[in-house]
Amino acid sequence: MKIYKFSKEHGKKVERYQSYLATYVKMAQTNKAATIGFMYIEREGTVGYHEAPIPQLFIVVEGEGWVTGENQKRIPIKRGEAALWEKGEWHTSGSAEGMTAIVIQSEVLHPEEFMEVKEHA
Repeated sequence: MKIYKFSKEHGKKVERYQSYLATYVKMAQTNKAATIGFMYIEREGTVGYHEAPIPQLFIVVEGEGWVTGENQKRIPIKRGEAALWEKGEWHTSGSAEGMTAIVIQSEVLHPEEFMEVKEHA
């Protein structure tokens, strides 16, 4: 599992189209089909331990919580960060206070081309 940063500080100012005070953070680009969804994890909620059928990018847009990889070690995650699980990787996620995330699933995801990896233990 990798954790990425996508807060405003990691983006680029939008200068075209008469834009003003706007920042864009590119997160992924796919040449194959992708599904994009919203995940709401309520207070004390979890998404159970399961295998990723294809690569999954879990982008936290509100709240905070935790994610795990195959070792089931909980890594804190918050708004402005994203977790990537590779195809076949077992994982879970949850939150004590609630967390909302966008989930992108595609056979071809390469967020490292656009976002900085966050170091974690």
